[in-house]
Amino acid sequence: MYIWWPPKDVVENSNVYKFMAEKGYRSYEEFIRDSVERHKWFWANLPEWLGVEWFREPRETVDLSDGPEWAKWYRGALVNAAYNVVDRPVKKGCGGCEAFTWVGEDGSVVSYTYSRLLEEVERFAGFLGDIGVGRGDVVAIYAPMTPDSVVAMLGSMRVGAIASPIFSGFAPAAVAERLRLSGARVLVTGDFYYRRGRRIDLIGRALEAVEASGSVDWIIVSSRDGSYVPERENMVLFSEIIRGGRRVGAEELDPEHPALLLFTSGTTGRPKGAVISHAGAILQPAKEHYFNLDTKPGWEGGGDRLWWVTDLGWMMGPWQVMGAQFHGSKHLMVEGAIDYPSPDRAWKLIEGFGVTQFGFAATVARMLKRLDPEPRERHDLTRLRILGNTGEPIDRDTWIWAVEKVGGNRAPMINLSGGTEIFGCILLPSPVVPLKPTTLWGPGPGMDADVFDENGNHVVGQPGYLVVKKPVPSMTRGLWGEPERYIETYWSRYPGVWYHGDLAYIDSDGFWYILGRADDVIKVAGKRIGPAEIEEILNSYPDVVESACVGAPHPIKGEVIVCFVVARRELAEEDKKKLVDLVVQHLGKPFAPYEIVQVPDLPRTRSGKIMRRVIRSMIRGLPAGKPEVMENPDSLEAIARAVESLMRRLRQD
Repeated sequence: MYIWWPPKDVVENSNVYKFMAEKGYRSYEEFIRDSVERHKWFWANLPEWLGVEWFREPRETVDLSDGPEWAKWYRGALVNAAYNVVDRPVKKGCGGCEAFTWVGEDGSVVSYTYSRLLEEVERFAGFLGDIGVGRGDVVAIYAPMTPDSVVAMLGSMRVGAIASPIFSGFAPAAVAERLRLSGARVLVTGDFYYRRGRRIDLIGRALEAVEASGSVDWIIVSSRDGSYVPERENMVLFSEIIRGGRRVGAEELDPEHPALLLFTSGTTGRPKGAVISHAGAILQPAKEHYFNLDTKPGWEGGGDRLWWVTDLGWMMGPWQVMGAQFHGSKHLMVEGAIDYPSPDRAWKLIEGFGVTQFGFAATVARMLKRLDPEPRERHDLTRLRILGNTGEPIDRDTWIWAVEKVGGNRAPMINLSGGTEIFGCILLPSPVVPLKPTTLWGPGPGMDADVFDENGNHVVGQPGYLVVKKPVPSMTRGLWGEPERYIETYWSRYPGVWYHGDLAYIDSDGFWYILGRADDVIKVAGKRIGPAEIEEILNSYPDVVESACVGAPHPIKGEVIVCFVVARRELAEEDKKKLVDLVVQHLGKPFAPYEIVQVPDLPRTRSGKIMRRVIRSMIRGLPAGKPEVMENPDSLEAIARAVESLMRRLRQD
C-alpha cells in the first residue's frame, strides 16, 4: 500500500503543529475531533486565533433560533472583509510588503504592495459612493484575475456593496443572465486580454451582455494597454477612477451582510446565486490557508507566494485573494494559458517568482505531466512546499506524479473539496498527516462532515452522500432571491443537515475520497456547468426535439461534454457543427460539446424525466440501472452502440 508520510521538519515547522502544541493536542485527528465535538467553542475562538479585526466584538457566536438552515453568526458584531485583507495587513506593518503580482502572457509584470492596494481600493470605493452605489447593491466583475478586478472586488465589499465575479470566458448570453439575476447596477470589465497569442475582445461581449440584461447603470472599463476610449456616457475608465477618486474608509457591517454573490451552475438550467457573508468570506479561506496550506503570516517574516490556476469568476479566485491577503502573504495571477508561449511556462513562473503553494485542477496536472514528466530536472522547484488540487477528482497516477516529480516527495498534496456554496472546503488534509493517493484525508477544522446512505445512516466502505451536520459561517446565506430553492437544494434530503451533492467514500483506514457529483453537473477542466443550460440551447435548434448532456471521462480534461440529441430528421455533420457553435456562442468556448450524438430516443422515467445518470453510467462501463423503472428501456440499445463508438474515439485522444 502506497502511503506518503510527511517529513519530520515539514511537520514541526507547520502552523498547525505549533498551534496543536500550544493548545495541548497530541495529534491532528484529536484537533479535528475536538473542533467538531465542541463546534460552537471552535467557531467562537477561531476569529481570535486567526486575528480577525472587529469594529465591535460579537455578543453571541451563533443564533440558531430559525434553525440550522438560517444560522446567524457573530451577533452584535461589526466587521468588514475587505478591511481585514487590505487595511489590517498595512496596520500590522506590511504596507511595503508585496500583496500580489500579475504576469501577462506577453511577459509584462505588475506588482502591488499592500499600501498601493489600500489606496486604490479606497479610491474605487469612493467612486462607488459618488455614483450612489453602496450597501446591498451588486457590482458585477466580468474580467480575468487582474489587479483592477481584485481592486474592484475589494472596493465593492469595502462600501457594503456585493461583488459578483463572472467567469471571463462566458459568452454574452451567459453573462447577461447573471446580470439579470443579480440586478447588477455596475459592471466592471476589460477591453481585451490575451490567450495563446490571440487578442480576446472582452468589451464587445460585455456591451452585448449589458444590452440584453437591462439592469446595468454604469460600465467601468479596465484598459489592458491604456488605449481604450469610452463609447458611452455611462462608461468610465478604471484608471481615471484610481487617478482622481476620493479615498473612503471601510463600512462597519453586520457579519451576515453579503460580501460576494457567486453564481454556480445547477441541474435545472438557471444558475444558483450563492451569497457569502463578510464573516464567511474572511473565516473559511483564512482558516484553510493557515491550518491546511500552511501560509506563513507576512508580518512574521513569511515569504510565501500562492498561485492557484483559476479565474476570478470561479470560487477559487476570490478564495485565493481573501486567504493569502488575510495573512499578509503574496499571491500570483497569470494571464493566458500555462503552457504558452512555451510548454514549460508554469515551471518557469514557479521558479522565477518563488511560488511556495501551487494549486490546480486535475486537468491542469495531467496536461503538465504530459508536457514534461520530469520538471525538476530542468527547473528549480525546491521552494514549493504545498501542492493543491480542486474542482474535480484526481487520478492515482497524476497524484503520485505530482507528489514525487513536482513536490520532490516533500510537498503534501492538499487535495480539497468543497464548493462555491461553502466558499471553501469541507474535506482537505493538512501538512502533518500521512496520505494515500487521491485522498482528501477527512474533514477540515470545524467541519462536521459525514457520509450518509439514502436513509441518513453513516456508512464506511461504500459510496454515500457527503453531508455537513452542523452549519458554518461560510455557508451561503440562502440563494439569491430564491429561499425555497435554497432549502430544497441543500436541506431537504436530510432535514437539518446540509446535503452537498457529492458522492464520497471512507475506506477501512478512515481515509476519505470524493467520487464525483451526485447530481448531473458536468465539470470540464474544473469548471462546472449544469447540463440543462446546454440542453436549453440545443433544444432551441429548429430540428432538435430534446437532448441530454453528460460528462464523459477524458484522459487530459477529466471530463468532456457529450450531448445526446433526438431530432426530427437525420442531422448532417453541418448540423452538428452548428449545434456546437450555438453552445459556444451562448456559453463560451470552454463549454463546447466534444461530440453531438444523435439517437432515436432518450431513457426516461415513467413521469417523463430524462435519466441522464443512465447514459452517464453506460459511458463509465457501469450497469445502466433497472429497466423496469424506465418508461422506454428499448432506448438503451441505440445509446449503447453510440457509447461504444464514442469511447473508441475518446481512447484514441
